[in-house]
Amino acid sequence: MSTEAATAPVTTLYELFLQVPDPRYARGIRHPMAALLTLAATAMLAGAKTLTDIAQFGLHRKKLRKAIGFKRGKSPCIGTFHYLFKALDAQKFEAALQQWLQLHHADKQGPLHIDGKTLRGSRRGEIPGVHLLAAYSQTLGTALTQMPVDAKTNEHKAALELLKLIPLKGTLVTGDAAFAQRDLSQQVVAGEGDYFLTVKDNQPALKQALLDAFEAPLSPCGESCAATESAHGYGT
Repeated sequence: MSTEAATAPVTTLYELFLQVPDPRYARGIRHPMAALLTLAATAMLAGAKTLTDIAQFGLHRKKLRKAIGFKRGKSPCIGTFHYLFKALDAQKFEAALQQWLQLHHADKQGPLHIDGKTLRGSRRGEIPGVHLLAAYSQTLGTALTQMPVDAKTNEHKAALELLKLIPLKGTLVTGDAAFAQRDLSQQVVAGEGDYFLTVKDNQPALKQALLDAFEAPLSPCGESCAATESAHGYGT
């Protein structure tokens, strides 16, 4: 390994945000977008839940603002974040965050749980809610990646696409009965990962095969070993 490769600089979140297209008009821009997004992401990692929280977080951290690229002494207000996020490409923003997580924490992601949830508050009248499928890392306490589940497909099919976005080598993938499918299991194994999936009554043949595989073996007399041991007082 060369010295240059060993000391190669690590890609920062700020550098990844530089690749996100700026939706704002060039005229009237006061703060670099990458700095605003970095400040917002840092605030959210620190527990900020609202735009007010993000603005207050930046207001009291003058040294941080300077370090991440703010040129003006004035801290960005709530309105600045409001109009930015209103126009921002959410998928590009999430992609940058996911890329940063995978670059820095892929070796620490631990087991990944695949699960689908309908986004709270996204359902309005007859309009169905936005259904998202996520790969959640319990070790990191966050979703490494997520994607919407189209009404024309299902979580199983969406999971096949989701797994393509995740480094599977050495990773244990868990999920409920909806994901206990042969093609999904094969994809995990092909990526050098492992899977631990729930099997329920929706797949009666597979469930029975598993029950048969774990039944107590028969003794030479034709009785189960468990029954024989119990009759002779063994195994207690």
